[in-house]
Amino acid sequence: MREKFYRSVVELTNGRWSSFLLKHFTTSRISKKLISSYIKIYGINLEEVSEKHESFPSLHEFFIRKLSENARLIANGKDVYTSPVDAKIESFGDIENNSIFYVKGKTYDLKDLLGKEEIVNRYLNGKYIVFYLSPADYHRFHSPMDAKVASQYTLGRKSYPVNSLGLTYGNQPISKNYRQITELVTENGSRCAFIKVGAMFVNSIHITNTSTNWNKGEEVGYFSFGSTVVLLFDENSVEFLENVVQGTHIQVGQAFAHML
Repeated sequence: MREKFYRSVVELTNGRWSSFLLKHFTTSRISKKLISSYIKIYGINLEEVSEKHESFPSLHEFFIRKLSENARLIANGKDVYTSPVDAKIESFGDIENNSIFYVKGKTYDLKDLLGKEEIVNRYLNGKYIVFYLSPADYHRFHSPMDAKVASQYTLGRKSYPVNSLGLTYGNQPISKNYRQITELVTENGSRCAFIKVGAMFVNSIHITNTSTNWNKGEEVGYFSFGSTVVLLFDENSVEFLENVVQGTHIQVGQAFAHML
């Protein structure tokens, strides 16, 4: 009953007009007055922000803030994958029964998530990891590895909450939400699907690096209004490190997997 009620409420509020109003307000100069409260509520560390918080013209601009140059250190080593985001590790593990993985007790299928059979086949029996970005997190995303962009496409239309409640009670938001999939190929030929999942109300995934070459640690885009990132790896290509623990927080540039 609770799950059905939650879905009904979200469906009623997640429309074109509610999205428009939210975007209009957070990008307006009026919203600038909320920045100080936002900082206090979420405990934002202003020492790592690239500009003084008073200089941001709106709440949205503060939300997509950049960090100072040395705020995040990128782990060395060509065979090490680094976190593309500041986030909580929501789930990780092996892709089971060829194409199934689990998040918050929900079953997800690669076919629903990726949409293209030829791409699905590359990740059968591989591994996955899910990162959840809360409102407190830095919302720009970075390349997890030196790689070439093999393909990039979008799926889905609406976006539903991807927070703990959304993942628990929502109708498979990771594979139903608006999402952008970037398939990366590393120097040794292994593949990684970098999936950016839109959050509630606004389909807001912005790419800032449009080249076909991504360097580990460089910014490649940002989210507006929060989101989730899913990384998929092909079979026998990576091994997760000891710091990969469900519920722990990780930052951009921290190593989380070793390439086999």
